[in-house]
Amino acid sequence: MRAHQGGWPLLFSDQTAMASHDTRALGPFTPLNGTRVLLTGATSGLGAAMARALAQAGARVMVTGRDEERAAAAARALGSNAIPCPLDVRDERSVADCVALACDAWGGIDVLVNNAGIGMRTVNPRFLSEAQPFWQVSYGGFRDVLDTKVIGCFLMARAVVPLMLRNGGGRVVNISMNEQTMTRRGFVPYGPAGAGVEALSRVMAADLAGSSVAVNTLLPGGNGTLTGMVPDDVPAEIRARLQDPAVMGPPIVWLASSPASGVHDQRFIATEFNAALAAP
Repeated sequence: MRAHQGGWPLLFSDQTAMASHDTRALGPFTPLNGTRVLLTGATSGLGAAMARALAQAGARVMVTGRDEERAAAAARALGSNAIPCPLDVRDERSVADCVALACDAWGGIDVLVNNAGIGMRTVNPRFLSEAQPFWQVSYGGFRDVLDTKVIGCFLMARAVVPLMLRNGGGRVVNISMNEQTMTRRGFVPYGPAGAGVEALSRVMAADLAGSSVAVNTLLPGGNGTLTGMVPDDVPAEIRARLQDPAVMGPPIVWLASSPASGVHDQRFIATEFNAALAAP
């Protein structure tokens, strides 16, 4: 297992480390036998892809989003394993109501996936073709992106982890981004929000070391992912290079599965996971 810059292990850059967790034997639809998953930002993009993979693998999935009708439609599309919940991760009351609904419906939460986020298009609709310097970003736009990604992760984990500890264990997966995106020219506030999530994940993992709750980080990898955060008018040549959000399916299913038990404070790259999964 070789170290990622900053001391994090890059599990899926090392075949030997992967083999110790039997990832190649699992495949993308490992039975999850009713595992209870609360997934934020689940109505489109990466969230919708992860929700679909988890439901197909047998997990019970709470599909959340700010728009109640979209959440309900997304849950219906997944079938009886999914239930919808309107959720604004920036709002403590909304978070508490959503967690209470999951507990009422299932009796607890096994996996929390912190995926909700707001993309660069909210502060610069042409961010892929015309970089905007940080001093032109509005305070409101900066705060909305940071509140959704960083404060949202904090509020969700703060509400869910104590329940997991009382119930004997659980897993938190925080969705992050490439380091290049965190420091890319013109990517304020999206990049700093990703860096904040990674730092928060490390602190969460340190606080929970030796406990029954595991915290890990998952990111797509590659040069970008085709999601609702990408402008509609992005040039065709750029769009063609973006990967399918479905790349997140196999690793999130594995992280929710029993073979991943005990995996803690790791940073997983979805593109590397899938390449290794296909290796002989």
